[in-house]
Amino acid sequence: ITRGLAETARLATALGANPMTLMGLAGLGDLVATCSSPLSRNRTFGEKLGRGLTTEEIYASTRQVAEGAKSCSSLFALATQHGVYAPIAQYVDAVVAGKITAPQMMEAFIAKDAKDEAD
Repeated sequence: ITRGLAETARLATALGANPMTLMGLAGLGDLVATCSSPLSRNRTFGEKLGRGLTTEEIYASTRQVAEGAKSCSSLFALATQHGVYAPIAQYVDAVVAGKITAPQMMEAFIAKDAKDEAD
């Protein structure tokens, strides 16, 4: 959650937002709910990806829309366009697109070199 908040804050700041906006209900509150709530469509979608289902299988099994799955490609493109380091968006996009599996994403995160907290 904290890495997601840092990544979101970097992108929002690059786009001119006040980074403190992300520390309140609209930012951190929404992120915590999305990651933690069993009612979260994004969390449910991610859990299904983690179990090995493909994006197509998940879409076929539900009528609900997981906004994160639909927007991760655009989000990563926006981050790239603005030179913002966004590895979570990058890897989530790759998993949703079927380019890598969820276990491969976790291996990639674990293999990453440690960076300064501000990065």
